[in-house]
Amino acid sequence: MDTELPQLASSNLSHRLGKVALVPVADLLSRHATSWARATRHPFLAAVRDGTVPRAAFEAWLVQDYRFVSDLLWFQGRLLARAPRAAQAVLADGALALVDELAWFEEQAVVRYLDLGAPALPATTAYAQLLRRLDDADAAVAVAALWAIERAYLDAWSFAAPGAPAFTEFVAHWTTAQFAAYVDELAQAADDALGSSSGGGSVLDAAFADVVAVECDFWEMALCAAAPTGPTGQTP
Repeated sequence: MDTELPQLASSNLSHRLGKVALVPVADLLSRHATSWARATRHPFLAAVRDGTVPRAAFEAWLVQDYRFVSDLLWFQGRLLARAPRAAQAVLADGALALVDELAWFEEQAVVRYLDLGAPALPATTAYAQLLRRLDDADAAVAVAALWAIERAYLDAWSFAAPGAPAFTEFVAHWTTAQFAAYVDELAQAADDALGSSSGGGSVLDAAFADVVAVECDFWEMALCAAAPTGPTGQTP
């Protein structure tokens, strides 16, 4: 399987900063329904649900997601400092939750003998690069993108619920009522922030599309990392 990532739509995001949309962020889900379904109903998630996901694939995903959460904490901490005042409480709560999440991953690594220091795979690096671009974006767009990231996570693991017995604990951890409430609060914060901005919706849609693209690639990465290779190093 080829793990090379497609070029992200956000390659020229920095040239379109400052244009935001005055519509609820939830509208993005219907405007990008097909790609959203690909990101939140990926075969990796179906395999977690029915128990057919290879152990190596799931563990590769865990290691890479630990790196992603570290990158997200960096992004969210910086966003907290520049976000509209009304958004700062939910952003602060989310940042603290990410600190707890990193500790939870570290506990799982001990139990499962995972190397959390493993190098970032291409999809993880691409996600980190997107977060850096969003760090330069209008604060309202950045809050909306953060909502998209967390909403994708919630919808994806809800699709995998309840998960096969080996993964039920993990799926339950990522689909709690508290997490769903946090995602809703982020949506409200994003709507409020966008409501005080001006301009068109091109950057908002581009940022959302970028999040969806890297989400798809992140799931695919785990399956590719666990795929058997033949004598030439290519997957059969």
